[in-house]
Amino acid sequence: MRQSLFFILLFSFSFAWMSCNEAVMNKKDMNQPDEHKLEFATFGEGCFWCSEAIFERVTGVKKVFSGYSGGDEPDPDYKLVSSGHTRYAEVVQIYFDPEEISYRELLEIFFKTHDPTMINRQGADIGPQYRSVIFYHNEQQKKEAEYYKEQLEKAGIWTKPIATEIAPYKNFYKAEKYHQNYYKNNPAAGYCQFVITPKLKKFEAVFKDKLK
Repeated sequence: MRQSLFFILLFSFSFAWMSCNEAVMNKKDMNQPDEHKLEFATFGEGCFWCSEAIFERVTGVKKVFSGYSGGDEPDPDYKLVSSGHTRYAEVVQIYFDPEEISYRELLEIFFKTHDPTMINRQGADIGPQYRSVIFYHNEQQKKEAEYYKEQLEKAGIWTKPIATEIAPYKNFYKAEKYHQNYYKNNPAAGYCQFVITPKLKKFEAVFKDKLK
């Protein structure tokens, strides 16, 4: 009887542990790469709807999430960030395979798909949450971002100085569900038709060799 009870308890414990572990893994899968070899890149270049639509089309990019980075308040939401009174920026968290695309190539796309000379705005989107920013995840990314920015400044491509902030990564909070895959889910929306679609056409023409 005791032996039977022991096996019943052992089975119950194992089942509960597996269920709990599965739940943790499912939650982790929402925010972590599927393969350990993937790396992160975190960029802010104005509205994250545009950035997400662009980077989702890049070969070697496995996942893209829209969200908020750079602030101090815990669990920020769109209303808080949109107030412009925090240090949070609208960003995309990019999961990429460095064997398929390099961080330097992602930097090239970043700098060529928005105006990095604009201070706290992109087009009609105004406020510090729309600033041009690179949040680096390690010293190598920092060096590459600083070097790339320096070379662009030396080249004199823009008449105004590059305003892109290069700062250490400290957090990332996924934006609300309706912000994820916004362009894909709302292609007929006015912002998508008049802002994102024209930008995508330019991007696809310039970077056709990097498209999925």
